[in-house]
Amino acid sequence: MPRSGLTALHAPRARRIGGALLAGGLVTALLLTAAGADDGARSGPAAADGLRHTGIEVSPSHCGRGWQHPRPGTQVFDLHNTSDAAAEVYLLTPGNGAVHGEVEGIGPGTTRQLRVRLGQGTYAFRCLPDDADAITGPTVRVRGGGPGGPAAAPVTEHDLIPPALEYQKWVATGLDDLVRRTGRLRDAVARGDLAAARTDWLSAHLAYERLGAAYGTFGDADGKINGTDAGLPGGVRDPAFTGFHRIEYGLWHDRFAGTLRAPAAGLVDEVKTLRDDWAQARMEPRDLGLRAHEILENTLQFELTGRTDYGSGSNLATARANLDGTRAVLSRLRPLLVGRYSELPQVEDELKRAQELLDGFRRDGRWTPLDDLDRRPRERIDALVGDLVERLASVATLCDARRTA
Repeated sequence: MPRSGLTALHAPRARRIGGALLAGGLVTALLLTAAGADDGARSGPAAADGLRHTGIEVSPSHCGRGWQHPRPGTQVFDLHNTSDAAAEVYLLTPGNGAVHGEVEGIGPGTTRQLRVRLGQGTYAFRCLPDDADAITGPTVRVRGGGPGGPAAAPVTEHDLIPPALEYQKWVATGLDDLVRRTGRLRDAVARGDLAAARTDWLSAHLAYERLGAAYGTFGDADGKINGTDAGLPGGVRDPAFTGFHRIEYGLWHDRFAGTLRAPAAGLVDEVKTLRDDWAQARMEPRDLGLRAHEILENTLQFELTGRTDYGSGSNLATARANLDGTRAVLSRLRPLLVGRYSELPQVEDELKRAQELLDGFRRDGRWTPLDDLDRRPRERIDALVGDLVERLASVATLCDARRTA
């Protein structure tokens, strides 16, 4: 379960599309990367970076003006906003709307850069001022040259609503299961059966971790259910330290069930409240792709470093549950990704490989503690999950809903 919001993917304001196009114009990949910002437009054959720069006007009346000598290859467009409102700009193929690059948040009177690689074809700039309709500039034809960079048909808020609703229903079912599992944990603690409580704790905790993409909608409940003692003055003894990790610490350190009856009962109450409130919750559709990336990014940061181990040694089990959570998101987004993201088969294959790798550390129902792993298997896990995080960053940017009008 992610424990901190990720903003880095939204920070870049100038982005270009990476990947490839199939014959017939079907977009098959997306990789958005940041380009630098510049407050002074430079036009001419080449600039200090060795690339040709072309000044482009951004305004409702002259969107795209300035592109008089189109040419193929890698180049930079200096987008200057001459209007009195902030705007975002797309470079697209007019026929199918495929986006080759975009720049967000161009303030009035400022200039930002867009670096792209263009091949033979037709292009146009689309200016989208804040609180105003989109304007598409003149169509420009580029002739000759090598292959251009890829493009991707934009994903809209409307496109994301069906997978988000489907995912919310899946989470609702998962919360019902979570209530049952935390109830068994509470009952085992109440009767003083520590062995059963440890088994039931892991079962319930993994059920929660599989719901990773919903944590932003859980609000404050996530901290109460799955928070750590980070930042608490009293550490693990702080009254504000509650939920799964408080119980974990007690089960593997205090070894006295009586001290855990209240925390276990409190956990059940929080989980039931979360389940009951979920029917009225609304998950932001645009968050779904971002969460697919965040789940495993946080797995690298928290689980595979052991930062969330309070005695159970179950970080590898949690990482495995996070993979399940990632797959649950991707399966809902798959109809949008097929035809847009050429690396989707590799992502799905790597998810399977990562699951099989982690499953190898579970024997006779027990998971190998992270600290018991030798350097080589830890490096294999980190490398595989790290590569997945990198590939899933493209899913996050692809599923960042974009305006089309």
